[in-house]
Amino acid sequence: MSLLSPLRHPFRYSFFNATLLLIVLNLSVYFLTFVWPNSRVLLALNPFLALEGKMFWQPVTYMFVHGGFNHLFFNMLGLLFFGLAVERAIGSKEFLLMYFVTGILCGIFYGAVYFFLGYYRVFLMGASGAVYGLLLAYAVIFPKSKIFIWGIIPVPAPLLVCLYGAIEFFSQFTAFDGVAHLAHVSGLVFTWLYFVIRMGVHPLRVWKDSYRR
Repeated sequence: MSLLSPLRHPFRYSFFNATLLLIVLNLSVYFLTFVWPNSRVLLALNPFLALEGKMFWQPVTYMFVHGGFNHLFFNMLGLLFFGLAVERAIGSKEFLLMYFVTGILCGIFYGAVYFFLGYYRVFLMGASGAVYGLLLAYAVIFPKSKIFIWGIIPVPAPLLVCLYGAIEFFSQFTAFDGVAHLAHVSGLVFTWLYFVIRMGVHPLRVWKDSYRR
């Protein structure tokens, strides 16, 4: 028996539209932070508050906090487009596990990096890390799918993942725009590891096999 066998025990397939539930929860938290702005301090992820302030819930709650309407809108658009397709393919339980494992690990990784760098005033918020993970999941499950950039330019999903990964990686060191590029990259990495460890699927192998045919 493989050491990974317990981690690969599959869920019985079921679909209950968890994507919609996540969107509703994000909208609800956005409304909460709109009427009570100070709630962002409690719910967004700050490495100092999470550790020294014992706000251990922040690696989960930060995913539902957004800095503005545009931030919320584009994350929810990505969640709706990629999340619904992924959820239908793998089932709602597996989808939720992937979503939360990726998002929580992104938060822990991001928080740890900035904690040790001494950036105590940084707050991470938004579902971007988990949504980037869903983009990778979509590209693995539907490797021959094409995504239309600006609605007109067709790009194969695996290629788009690679392009976004490269852009976000270099943006972390060159763009000083307040965007958590590191969280986006880690979302791709942790979802990649999720496929390998949990599902026994190697994304690169899937892509190679799909385009050999």
